[in-house]
Amino acid sequence: MKALIIEDKEYIRKGLINLLQLIEADVNVLGECESVKEAVIVANACKPDFVFLDINLTDGTAFDFLEQTKNLSFKVLFITAYEEHALKALKMGAVDYLLKPVDIDELKVALTKISTASITDQKKQVNVVKQVWNNDNSNIVLSLHDSFQVIDLNELMYCESDKGYTTFFCNNDKKHMVSKTIKEFEQQLTNANFIRPHQSFMVNLKYIDKYDKSGLIHLKNGKQIPVSSRKKESFLTSFLRLKK
Repeated sequence: MKALIIEDKEYIRKGLINLLQLIEADVNVLGECESVKEAVIVANACKPDFVFLDINLTDGTAFDFLEQTKNLSFKVLFITAYEEHALKALKMGAVDYLLKPVDIDELKVALTKISTASITDQKKQVNVVKQVWNNDNSNIVLSLHDSFQVIDLNELMYCESDKGYTTFFCNNDKKHMVSKTIKEFEQQLTNANFIRPHQSFMVNLKYIDKYDKSGLIHLKNGKQIPVSSRKKESFLTSFLRLKK
């Protein structure tokens, strides 16, 4: 099978190639891409049998790529670090899905599935993943040390990131820490009425009590969160729209 790796992190692309070599997979990697623009050009030129496709790329998403190559016939094997979307998609039937870091045994199983799957089935699965990614804003699933924690986003007040870790603070005084940066949750939280007023914070707009013009957000529980000068304009736009 001819494959294209579309992933914005070089070390993951190289790691995937190493795993394919280790299992002696019958896969010829035609190329590596890190952006939608680059991937569209290469896919049109090389016409792969399937693609390893990351959700978030340097200049867009996997679905931007798929929209621009919808006339091509190739299968899709999603790879992503977003456990919450993977779990939901798997439950809904999108079986061709790998979580980062890629496990060698899971890779073997996925390659077997993708080699026997039909293009029609694949297109149905892609639509399922797209629907989950874009429309499910009610919950988020966090991968903790020993479990998966489901959080109702209506109960999540804010997130705080520090040194590669992000802590989720809920309105019931519970908090959960994961070993990921806040950037990795930004898209889903933004879709769920959260805003990022500072590099280290994302805030649920419904829990804001007031904004101090000196540059502080006051939450309903008394927590104060800074607004960076760079993000002040976008924050005020969202905040004032909410309070109208």
